[in-house]
Amino acid sequence: MKIHHLNCGSVRTIEATYDGPQPAPAVNHCLLVETDADGLVLIETGLGLGDVRDPGGTLGAEWVEMAQPALDEEETAVRQITRLGHAPSDVRHIIVTHLDVDHCGGLPDFPGARVHVLAAELEAALAEAPSRRYRPAHWAHGPDWVTYRPAPGEEWFGFTAVQPEGLPPEIKLIPLGGHTAGHAGVAVRDGDRWLLHCGDAYYYHRELEAVKEPHPLLDLVQTGSEVHRDLRLGTQARLRELVRDHGGEVELFSAHDPWELARYR
Repeated sequence: MKIHHLNCGSVRTIEATYDGPQPAPAVNHCLLVETDADGLVLIETGLGLGDVRDPGGTLGAEWVEMAQPALDEEETAVRQITRLGHAPSDVRHIIVTHLDVDHCGGLPDFPGARVHVLAAELEAALAEAPSRRYRPAHWAHGPDWVTYRPAPGEEWFGFTAVQPEGLPPEIKLIPLGGHTAGHAGVAVRDGDRWLLHCGDAYYYHRELEAVKEPHPLLDLVQTGSEVHRDLRLGTQARLRELVRDHGGEVELFSAHDPWELARYR
């Protein structure tokens, strides 16, 4: 499999909490996976064409004011995939960690794709939308949803693992609760290591260090959007243990940290 790391939607500029990294716009870190037999798999979609063209209508004025998105059409997943030489219809599967506006805004740009998500997340989104968090414009086209309810069985480094239908065992959904009702990470095998896209299970790379250091601005966002504080903090503690015990086998990154994305560019 070939893996591309994409930024599908720059938002407001943030500063690191230590000397070294320059200030940078926060990102929407997505993965495009070229599989041998199952076409293209897009993990997260970031912001889509509809968001760029009508941000108030699709994203909501409150979110736009808070996030200050760049709204650059060239950053959308569909435009980047086209520049890589693929057609949008080549994207056969999309996996979303959750359905917040900045994680699924590109769904309408790939209407033929199967969309994999935990059942609890889709149920919460449909029940609560329209809201600051969930915007029905992102699924008004009627996606081909494939939903999952985690159950004991397969494990991945001590975490419950869910095997998405129609995808190889090198791609797995990993429930990471607390941020939303059905939040998950996505594990992808990359040669001799695994990548774990943690979505919004944490926001800043220094949160995974032995002595946790949240980012003052990003921490306001994540604490303000959590649905279960103890579960979210417990998830982060388990991710720190994963780094400590298996850091040579698994690389972790979150959805919005620009300095993590820079490692792959």
